[in-house]
Amino acid sequence: MQGTSTSLRQLLAACRTAPRAGWAAVLLCLAMASAALSAALLAPAPLKAESAASSDRAHQGVASCAGSTCHGRSVPSGTPVRQDELARWQEESSPGGAHSRAWRVVEGPRGQEIARRLGLDGAGVQRECAGCHASPGAVRLSDGVDCEACHGAAGGWLSTHYAVGASHRRNVAQGMTDLVVPAVRAQVCLDCHLSGDGRGQFIAHRIMAAGHPRISFELDLFSTLQAHHDEDADYVQRKGGRTNSVRMWAVGQAEAVQRSLELFSQPGKASAGIFPEFTFYDCHSCHRRIIDGEDAHVTAVPNPGRPIPQGMPPFNDENMIMLLAAAKVIAPDLAGPFDARAKAFHRAMAANRAETVAAAQALRQSAQALSARMSGAEFGRERTFAIMDAIASDAISDRFTDYEGSVQSVMAIDTLLNGMVNAGQVSGAAATGLRVQINQAYAAVKEPNGYRPIAFRQALGGAIRSIRSLR
Repeated sequence: MQGTSTSLRQLLAACRTAPRAGWAAVLLCLAMASAALSAALLAPAPLKAESAASSDRAHQGVASCAGSTCHGRSVPSGTPVRQDELARWQEESSPGGAHSRAWRVVEGPRGQEIARRLGLDGAGVQRECAGCHASPGAVRLSDGVDCEACHGAAGGWLSTHYAVGASHRRNVAQGMTDLVVPAVRAQVCLDCHLSGDGRGQFIAHRIMAAGHPRISFELDLFSTLQAHHDEDADYVQRKGGRTNSVRMWAVGQAEAVQRSLELFSQPGKASAGIFPEFTFYDCHSCHRRIIDGEDAHVTAVPNPGRPIPQGMPPFNDENMIMLLAAAKVIAPDLAGPFDARAKAFHRAMAANRAETVAAAQALRQSAQALSARMSGAEFGRERTFAIMDAIASDAISDRFTDYEGSVQSVMAIDTLLNGMVNAGQVSGAAATGLRVQINQAYAAVKEPNGYRPIAFRQALGGAIRSIRSLR
């Protein structure tokens, strides 16, 4: 939206200063007129020709949401939703605007350098990058990851979702994605923030080797960074309750485990030539400093969760570790079988492909059962404290031998504490007082090349001990 944002701002300014009638019909006309004007100003030639008889599920584009009586206000002054959602999506100075900037990242210096290293021309960049840095079916690549990338193509529900009698249930029935359901939201986010099956959505090791950031996933934290709504009384009434951040986090971990195993089990994604596809493996277990000489020493730390031979690259188990910690509290009857299957999966990696795929499917079934259990479980104050204790326990923290799992644990502690604050279970002032200890844990994973497992565990333990004081 870079080249036309000035025109859009002018349109929105004109709408804000125009006289406003009090009748619903007039407001509806204003909304439709504003959306039409936005479309005329914003939409250049589409990426592909659209049939006049396009599907009801067709992608409508950002302009269709941009009316000043819809989501195009510059301030959050609307009801029942804020109505400044477009401005927040475009926010330049915060992570909240990252989706709108997604295609600009591809066109920027780092993106172009990655494309050069991969030998991609313009068509290749679209093929390899548009699957995540733009929206499937989008009118304009420059819109990046737009509204419908998450909420679903709006052809079936755009014209009725604000009408009299509209409800969230009806919107979903007409094609809106039900992001209130943690597992559904996770599936949408995982496509780009871990990897997906769609065109240009699989982040192979060669792409990261060309300079793409390491892939990591944490559903509640990522959702919070992109949130453009308030969970007020109206939200609770429309959506059936407030978001439980701890449940969102736990289900997200389970869905991430399922997704990684699902992709790994596909023959076309499991290998690259004669080599395994290294995107599935723990990056820093291999990317360590290599010192040759008489004073050389092994820097790897034994991991009780990975019964594999010394020197063998391990599967990236960061989400498995977090899911096990949650399972020990929420579903202890399922925790033991999940842990046993995780170890069997790691062990099978040293055997052969057939055994590994069979073990992956068994582990995936366990993760699926945990996702279902956690989707309906209660995540109150005591259970949340217990999950944090589990993360810091010896049974779990001994598995923080590599950078990836350690980063997940810090994000988890932060997410769980913030979840209790949001639920009114811990005061904001008390949580702020613990920020020093949490920041120390973050500092211990700030620099991947300087990561030290034992020092990190000490920092994490300090944060957990401080949090326990709130109990």
